[in-house]
Amino acid sequence: MARSRVILGDRPPSYVSRATLAAELDMSESTVDAYVQRGLLPKPFKWGGSVRWSWADVQACLDAQVAGGDDPFMNGVDNV
Repeated sequence: MARSRVILGDRPPSYVSRATLAAELDMSESTVDAYVQRGLLPKPFKWGGSVRWSWADVQACLDAQVAGGDDPFMNGVDNV
């Protein structure tokens, strides 16, 4: 019996784990948690026993920050 091979293509999965999200954003998992607490990333949801982020929500959040130029961290740095 031949095994089927899953091919994801050039995009992340629709719903990602903390580890996958951190890898996609090139940051640590603890930074993901900090960014969620600060409102820079959307909150995850529980799906069964797993915590997941909707990649579409993450992308929309990032796009809004880039378009608006409203990064609370960078705004704070400007005040130092």
